[in-house]
Amino acid sequence: MNNNSKLGSGGTLHPDRLFPADPGTRAIARELYNTVHSLPIISPHGHTDPRWFADDAPFSDPVSLLLTPDHYITRMLYSQGLSLEELGVIPLRAGAQAPAPSSAAAAAVLDPRVIWRKFAAHYHLFRGTPTRLWLDWVLSAVFETEAPLTAANADRTYDCMAERLAQDAFRPRALFDRFGIEVLATTESPLDELAHHAAIRASGWKGRVVTAYRPDPVVDPEAHGFAAALARLGELTGEDTSSWRGYLAAHRKRRAFFKQMGATSTDHGHPTATTADLSDSEAQSLFSRIVRAARSPGVDSADAELFRAQMLTEMARMSLDDGLVLQIHPGCWRNHNAALYERFGPNVGADIPVLTEYVGALRPLLNRFGNERSLTIIVFTLDESTYSRELAPLAGHYPALKLGPAWWFHDSPQGLMRFREQTTETAGFYNTIGFNDDTRAFFSIPARHDVARRVDCAFLARLVAEHRLPEAEAFEVARDLAYNLPKQAYRL
Repeated sequence: MNNNSKLGSGGTLHPDRLFPADPGTRAIARELYNTVHSLPIISPHGHTDPRWFADDAPFSDPVSLLLTPDHYITRMLYSQGLSLEELGVIPLRAGAQAPAPSSAAAAAVLDPRVIWRKFAAHYHLFRGTPTRLWLDWVLSAVFETEAPLTAANADRTYDCMAERLAQDAFRPRALFDRFGIEVLATTESPLDELAHHAAIRASGWKGRVVTAYRPDPVVDPEAHGFAAALARLGELTGEDTSSWRGYLAAHRKRRAFFKQMGATSTDHGHPTATTADLSDSEAQSLFSRIVRAARSPGVDSADAELFRAQMLTEMARMSLDDGLVLQIHPGCWRNHNAALYERFGPNVGADIPVLTEYVGALRPLLNRFGNERSLTIIVFTLDESTYSRELAPLAGHYPALKLGPAWWFHDSPQGLMRFREQTTETAGFYNTIGFNDDTRAFFSIPARHDVARRVDCAFLARLVAEHRLPEAEAFEVARDLAYNLPKQAYRL
């Protein structure tokens, strides 16, 4: 399926953006890109809402679609002195997890058009950022409005977008097809009953939207509500989740249910990449301490880290049985801004990368399961200093290990290029998984894939121009990176 044939021309965007400045190398990159730009999109891990595709209701307005839920946008504006409230982010109720209802006065402040005008007036803040690339692409190629957004064209752009969002062609399922998405994976907690995924299946729609198993709420003893989550896991599975064996059995049952609903992977957002390989008696003893501590304030931080570490190994063991791909997304200090977390909850742009070690951290897991050819472990990092020193050598040796591409803060032209430059010589292309968009913003998915394909073609073009890779092989690699590798790695 051609994902560009049903999009606008993007006429305000330069057709050679992100290609090398040297004319000869740029020509090679352009030829490579022309063979991959319209390949179907494999989006194997993200945080888009399955309700969109279950209900297929129109998106309400440009602000709630593009701005408010996107922490790439809100964090930049917040850093320049704008409050989250004036950007439409609603504070939590006191002591609650859901946003508080807005008052009549707040409703006036939160008028989408007012927020959009403020966003447009500050659009210059995104110059040089990947967010600017994605947003310009969405405005130009999808909505066929002017790019860049300015204070002068803000109302005109808003009206055009609002008019289009009311059309059937801009409903979620129609856009899924228009974007050329072959498969999209969302991410859900083990406590999610996957009702929206069931509704998608029951609807008869042919779009492939699958789930992924994200067990953090019942794996991280330091997570908010961990004790209640354990109890709910027991209710859902009929297992005694206060016992080690019952707890593991509950995971197996939920994994089986998720797999039945289309899941091909699990995902683990741990603070570190630390793994452990405890004996059964040691693991039982640790779990007993965790359960006791969870019922009263104060889980020991060392026990919490050891438990998360052991659970990565347990999840790998389960993956050998059920075939689910294991993803590890470590190295982030989440909710670093305590005041914002207390007022707004998570995912408001205050998650910050931290130093992350992999060689020693992954050794217990890899010593146990790294040589298994039927197992796939995909490791990501926010610590770019580990690419050539640790991750590329590990992936270039262990059959089970693959490298996820640059993500989050490094899901950018320079970040993606650094990933290729620092990993290819040791791990090659085929110990990586192509591109993974990992986003909550549905409209940015094709934009992100377009950037990744352009950057990969630019990198390959340089290898061809320097006579380090035959041109015919570069065309093969370009297609593999854009389509084949993510599809194979995630067993899609």
